Amino acid sequence: MRDEKTPDQKIAKQLRYDKAYLRLAFEWAKLSHCKRKQVGAIIVKDSTIIADGYNGTPTGFENECEDENGATKWYVLHAEANAILKVARTTNNAMGATLYLTHSPCKDCSKLILQAGIKRLVYHYSYKDTSGIEFLQKAGLEVSQLVNEDE
Repeated sequence: MRDEKTPDQKIAKQLRYDKAYLRLAFEWAKLSHCKRKQVGAIIVKDSTIIADGYNGTPTGFENECEDENGATKWYVLHAEANAILKVARTTNNAMGATLYLTHSPCKDCSKLILQAGIKRLVYHYSYKDTSGIEFLQKAGLEVSQLVNEDE
């Protein structure tokens, strides 16, 4: 017979997994060729990673995210958009999944997150514009910011 976990044990276990998946998102961000900001995303459903992504240019384009003035090129895809699009190319879906992001989503990506059926978001850094987070919370997503205690 299995031992039932207490609510505190379940919370501690979820936090342990959240931290691990967020570390993976940070590792994935390192694959980005963007100089201004490297962002990573991991989508987890039923305890399985179903997609990953990082910010960068679309397939077939040069890997330079910024123009000669240092501004981000308009066609650079955000990490969460890349991860959601990766799911769309499979037979899987993100319905009920958790999205782990190194940085909170912008307002445009928050619409993609909601429409993809993602139900939970865990992120580390806050984006300057919090309207994406506010939108997701208003839509009923569970949103958590995890930061290191030493920051």
